[in-house]
Amino acid sequence: MTAFTIGETDWTRDAARLGAVRRAVFIDEQGVPEALEWDEYDAVSTHWLALAGDGSPIGCARLLPDGHLGRMAVLPAWRGRGVGRALLDRILRAAQARGQTVLRLSAQTHAAGFYARAGFVAEGAEYEEAGIPHVAMQRVLA
Repeated sequence: MTAFTIGETDWTRDAARLGAVRRAVFIDEQGVPEALEWDEYDAVSTHWLALAGDGSPIGCARLLPDGHLGRMAVLPAWRGRGVGRALLDRILRAAQARGQTVLRLSAQTHAAGFYARAGFVAEGAEYEEAGIPHVAMQRVLA
């Protein structure tokens, strides 16, 4: 397994590094309009940043105060190496420590299996967001 680290951060401190990953994945790779990617929730969310051994950003995610997990992204070259699962595990532990009882997310349908393996359950019908098929999912925390 290739070495990487994950740290908790905030938008004020790490906007450039968080934004670099999100731009590469959501805007450049997936074609999400820039106006939809950046929103007011970044400032009030807790963020996690995955860094390669050389300190370069390779993945990220955010958790809103209401328990909505979002903007989870891993650079293509790092997919399949455990970065996404490590990010998700850190967020799950932090949410439980903060007393949150449910986490919710809007999964791109191609990633729904990843979240299902982590205990998330799909809710409702598939829908489109930014031209990409999504499904709402949630996980009750013990």
